[in-house]
Amino acid sequence: MPSSFELNSPLPLPHLPSLDYFLPIPFSSASPPSSGARHESMASVPSATATTTPAMPLLRLPSPCALRIDLSILGNALHKLQNHCTILPQACSALSAIHQGRDIHDHVVRTGWESDVFVGAALVDMYAKCGCVTSAREVFDRILGRDVVLWNSMIAAYSQNGHPAEAITLFREMTLSGFRPTVATLVTVISAAADVAALPHGREIHGFSWRHGFEYRDKVMTALIDMYAKSGWVKVARRLFDRLNEKRIVSWNAMICGYGMHGHTSEALILFEEMKTEYRPDHITFVGVLSACSRGGLMDEGWKFFNLMMKNYLIEPTVQHYTCMVDLLGHSGRLDEAYNLINQMSAKPDSGIWGALLNSCKIHGNVELGESALERLIDLEPNDAGNYVLLSNIYAQAGNWEGVAEVRKLMKARGLKKSIACSWVEVKNKVHGFLVGDVSHPQSDEIYAELDRLGGLMKEAGYVPNTEPVFHDVEDDEKMNMVYGHSERLAIAFGLISTAPGTRLLVTKNLRVCDDCHTAIKFISKIVEREIIVRDVNRYHHFRDGLCSCGDYCDNHPAADSFILEIKQSSNTIKKCYGVSFVISTKSQLSSVLGGTDSLRHLKLMGDLGQVL
Repeated sequence: MPSSFELNSPLPLPHLPSLDYFLPIPFSSASPPSSGARHESMASVPSATATTTPAMPLLRLPSPCALRIDLSILGNALHKLQNHCTILPQACSALSAIHQGRDIHDHVVRTGWESDVFVGAALVDMYAKCGCVTSAREVFDRILGRDVVLWNSMIAAYSQNGHPAEAITLFREMTLSGFRPTVATLVTVISAAADVAALPHGREIHGFSWRHGFEYRDKVMTALIDMYAKSGWVKVARRLFDRLNEKRIVSWNAMICGYGMHGHTSEALILFEEMKTEYRPDHITFVGVLSACSRGGLMDEGWKFFNLMMKNYLIEPTVQHYTCMVDLLGHSGRLDEAYNLINQMSAKPDSGIWGALLNSCKIHGNVELGESALERLIDLEPNDAGNYVLLSNIYAQAGNWEGVAEVRKLMKARGLKKSIACSWVEVKNKVHGFLVGDVSHPQSDEIYAELDRLGGLMKEAGYVPNTEPVFHDVEDDEKMNMVYGHSERLAIAFGLISTAPGTRLLVTKNLRVCDDCHTAIKFISKIVEREIIVRDVNRYHHFRDGLCSCGDYCDNHPAADSFILEIKQSSNTIKKCYGVSFVISTKSQLSSVLGGTDSLRHLKLMGDLGQVL
């Protein structure tokens, strides 16, 4: 094995088979590792890294069989290759080969290279991409002489594995330790803030980027566009979009998808037409466009763009594209067409597609097709209680209480429990959470008094309660009481009595908004003359002047559209993310709501923007 290599020449490795793709790895000498500074370039952080990088040779990344390399040979090579020993952890990252990766890590430890920041960053990246965040953090903590790239790697590990609050906390530690963030750092941490719609932190990071000269860096601006859109400030997102020096395709996609998630269908399609004059749309663009059509109920336009994507742009439809079309067909009552489209798919249907069909069966009361969809979902997600609950609701709509009992019996046998509805609203830097029928809040009396006041005004305005969303075999009066105490209503009532007139409210819910609450909030927005934004598990609803942005064309399934939103955060994560108290009812109830320490299902846009950048 030679001790030095010619620049830009492939690095020969012992006993490796044919290699099929490349990864740039920085060139280094054969001197022992040190705790000093190193080149700031690393494949583990997003490609938005804007640091000065030295010339690099191309190092071949091995295929799966290359991981069978004799570790004794690797041990001899390590002393000569030094930082080039990162090739095998990176190969394990690309292949998610965690067992081989741990073997390589053990060998790196025995040979004394674990404390090297370059090798350490490769190990952090490997563990992160294999989903082992705890192991990544252990490697990070053992390296005392850290550099910006190592910090970026660990922040990205948290952000890309559903731990946005930890990513934000580590970003704070990084800045307090005297390190200047890079573009990659800011893109990653802004994306983390977007994942949980943490607007206070997102605005704080926005201000930080402005004070440190990143205001006009387009990649940072694009991440901010995504963050503001996910946090309900779509107008601010558009203003940032219009100020971009160069609108790259990822910027157009972020804004189109932002409009789509808020139900602004016409704005999304107009922007798409503008985009076509400058850039060729990609598959993510069409996910945004088709999602906008789905949310707006635009059947003809949806088919037009679906066919345009395949014929004019030669883009093969993915599961996300098919999910949008199945959702659009299903909502329109064309269930047989939706089912046939699933059977004709070139890609393998996933839970999102079958979930969209199951939801459509609930909307239109198709029990037979709903049972078929649930069978497929059980094969894919046997432990997702939401799917069973949806079929139970279909049975309840049809008056089949025996079927409801059978579903509940099956859930009990599998140890599954229905998620308890929970809504929360931020008031004066404090997040207040509410359960169904919650009376534990310190201002509970005032909250219910406000609901009573609004209820009287709503009846005068023509509101009639709709108890159909209550799928229980009980009397109508009891059903009305159940609807009356829904968590989103409690959160809205608290927001109204706790903020000045005219203040916009943003309420988040871990499940979908029921039909009656959707109607009630329209009345409330008209009565109090406020904009009320409700972000449920499927989409944003903007209520203003008695109308909703969804045009009453609502998505109803928690897993309907893999493009849009998932929720997955614990109460501790919410508390860490906001850095404030989280006021909610009894702790035992909260644990049930959140499913332990890792639930509320995390908000994430398809093709995570931090990774795309």
